Amino acid sequence: MEKFLAAVRNMFNVPDLRRRIFFTLGLLAVYRFGAHVTAPGINIQRLEEVWRDVAGTLLGVLDLFSGGNFRTISVFALGVTPYITASIILQLMTVVSPALKKLQEEGEMGRQKINQWTRYLTVVLAAIQTSFVAHWLQVNGVGAPGWGFRLSTVLTLTTGTIFVMWLGEQITERGVGNGISLLIFAGIVIGLPNGIQQVFTRLRGGDTMATIGVFAMLVAMVLIIAFIVYVESARRKIPVSYAKRHVGRQIVGGQQTTMPLKINMGGVIPVIFASSVLSMPQSLFAAFPPDAGDKGWWARIWNFFQTFHASDPYYEFFFLGLIIFFTFFYVSIVFNVEEVADNLRKHGGFMPGIRPGRATAEYLNTILTRLTVVGAVYLALVAFVPQFMLSGFKVGRLPFIGQYIDAFVTTTPGLGWIPEGMGYQFYFGGTSLLILVGVAMDTVAQIEAQLVMRNYEGFLGGGGRLRGRRG
Repeated sequence: MEKFLAAVRNMFNVPDLRRRIFFTLGLLAVYRFGAHVTAPGINIQRLEEVWRDVAGTLLGVLDLFSGGNFRTISVFALGVTPYITASIILQLMTVVSPALKKLQEEGEMGRQKINQWTRYLTVVLAAIQTSFVAHWLQVNGVGAPGWGFRLSTVLTLTTGTIFVMWLGEQITERGVGNGISLLIFAGIVIGLPNGIQQVFTRLRGGDTMATIGVFAMLVAMVLIIAFIVYVESARRKIPVSYAKRHVGRQIVGGQQTTMPLKINMGGVIPVIFASSVLSMPQSLFAAFPPDAGDKGWWARIWNFFQTFHASDPYYEFFFLGLIIFFTFFYVSIVFNVEEVADNLRKHGGFMPGIRPGRATAEYLNTILTRLTVVGAVYLALVAFVPQFMLSGFKVGRLPFIGQYIDAFVTTTPGLGWIPEGMGYQFYFGGTSLLILVGVAMDTVAQIEAQLVMRNYEGFLGGGGRLRGRRG
């Protein structure tokens, strides 16, 4: 504990690090201040009534990534969702477009160009999404009818999204940690007191089963958090040797080292991507409900998505499938085995028993595929298990065998909670826990690296280094 307190003091003893920390905290405070500025023309009382009906749908996921701003339709209502969506589209395009792929490989200038296009695409997506939101508000009587309210809402929310994007980029460049991730982190942390208050309310109720459920949930959360920290810190070390070679009049190389590969190389990004993709169609379906009595194709799709939420089997299958897809996709982008193998060969490095070049790339690809499979399963489990405990799993909607399983769990003592869950807020869900723990580990690892670089001991003292999700 003394070493931890000494590390905290050292953070503020380093002028540059202290300036970065205060800069980050200041911009996070600005972001939270914007959450209390409601967009013009919003009927607050009617909005609260609407949220009682839609809070359990995928709009709740959109509210999570906006830090609660969407629930109040503040000027930052969309948060970083359009920026995340734009990033997904640009990264997907780099796979299918040779021009973008070449631009990505041009180094810092190429990345800056892609980032600029991501900003432009963010503005376009924000304008489209805010138009759907404005229409949804008018349909539900939250906003005034007419084009005046719609245009003002589009301009206000799009400008707020651009400002949030700018805040995230400024934190990344001049602060500590990844700005976009920290904005999502701050939004989740703000909502935690609400969830904790619900837990204490259950405990004060005096119900024995409710008390047992609360303690079971707390134990499960501690175990899941410990599991997340363990897996995020785990490494697969590949031995690498460097041959001796002459550089001028000196002999360099001849050393043994290791290449550490994370088990979960994608971090929490695949979960954020999957949640963002699933939340996109909800804005469209909420804004354009079918007419009463309509039984056409649009009405059938609309009715299907009304039940498409965290406890629905179809939602879980889509969600977990997207997590696995984005895990493989993202890892293939951030770790190019051919490029790594080529760099090793150029610097005289090789893996014992493996020929340099193509054979090394194939060996790395085999290891990376196995690690990615484990990482994808891990992310899917962590995202599903807490959500299953809190929101349940409506087994009755499973095709063919759903009715039989539902009859079994509802009549068996101790299993009746499965279809409905424990009924707590979304703050304790697996996605929230992954973001909270992962972003916290990344930020602390960056602060510790700054301390060690300036000859200070990190949070763990001289005995070790805390490793973030990206190592």
